[in-house]
Amino acid sequence: MWAKGETVYHLGFGESRFPAHPKIVRALVENAARQSYLPSAGIPELRQAIATFHSRQLDREVGADQVIVAPGSKSLLFAFQMALAGATVLHTPSWVSYEPQSRLFNRPVLRLPATPEDGHRLYPARLQQLLRHSPYSQHLLILNSPSNPTGQMLEPALLEEIAEICRREEVLVLSDEIYGLTAYGRKHVSISSFYPEGTVVLGGMSKHLSLGGWRLGIALLPPGDMGQQLLQAVAKVGSELWSTASAPIQYAAITAYADDAELTGYVEKCTALHAARTRYLWRGLSELDVPCAEPMGGFYLFPNFDHWRKPLASLGVQTSVDLARYLLEEWQIATLPGSDFGTPAHELSLRLSTSYVDLETDEKAAQLIERAVAGVSDEDLLRDHHPGMNEVLTRLQRFLSSM
Repeated sequence: MWAKGETVYHLGFGESRFPAHPKIVRALVENAARQSYLPSAGIPELRQAIATFHSRQLDREVGADQVIVAPGSKSLLFAFQMALAGATVLHTPSWVSYEPQSRLFNRPVLRLPATPEDGHRLYPARLQQLLRHSPYSQHLLILNSPSNPTGQMLEPALLEEIAEICRREEVLVLSDEIYGLTAYGRKHVSISSFYPEGTVVLGGMSKHLSLGGWRLGIALLPPGDMGQQLLQAVAKVGSELWSTASAPIQYAAITAYADDAELTGYVEKCTALHAARTRYLWRGLSELDVPCAEPMGGFYLFPNFDHWRKPLASLGVQTSVDLARYLLEEWQIATLPGSDFGTPAHELSLRLSTSYVDLETDEKAAQLIERAVAGVSDEDLLRDHHPGMNEVLTRLQRFLSSM
């Protein structure tokens, strides 16, 4: 539709649009001539920088020998699922790639049920029941906090309960914490704080540093022999799939993971803008009486439109796919259907991303950062410099009023 010159308000794609920090860009330019193959687990200097960085973030010691890097955390998720036996356990809803990756190996997938009525909350009792009644002897639980698609964070007490269940049932946890440094509702807490011996922490540079296209993901393995065996297994998978993450990117990433107050401040500024933009849309949805969990990190919302099921049915809208298509074709609002994230087809939930609208070009994204740095208030930024976001809310109000 864009290619045809049509207007589309893009709430579909989750890409952080803020400019790459100049220090990291310079580091890439300085290392652009590096052309050799590198160790499949990553260069020692980068693994040490990542270990030191996350030792500060997690407030516990992480060794360089616990770190593996790859071309994106998605590659690591794939490699871990390939290297491990058993069934994959997913919350509902969950990120779009977890289940398809499992299906590529004919790996069984078990889903924890959740509904709009309970805010798609993860209940430890449901996890315990699922594990006890599972026909499989081994399980891999994938968690994602802050969450894509809901924007919610799992609170520390809940993580501690989940950790105890996983320890008791000998379940390995893949904790996808790619949005951990974009948390804003409260400080992000990793389940590895409660279950270090059984948790793999996944992350990367794509969200907090807006470097999705650079494709560098990281994993922190548990300490001890089990972690080393797992690292070796995943490194073997990596050596057959991707050989190594890009050499220039790895050397530039040493700067990205440095203890640098300027970089830290930039991440905090970008996170504050993600928070302001996402919470602005959330408040607008709340004023329209659209049920939607409060976002606590990242740039996602997961509103539900079941309340309007009857009038929507008269428009031919029976599923979340129908709803997403209808909003795109009739109201020019691009969203993703909840069923892409594992919710039942008839549940009228949508995934909204605030990261693209009004930041469609690099120039617009840079201007927003400049205005924020210059001291323009969040209120003024959102009122005066977000025509797309405000038009989305206007169109949603008209759409709901029409029913």
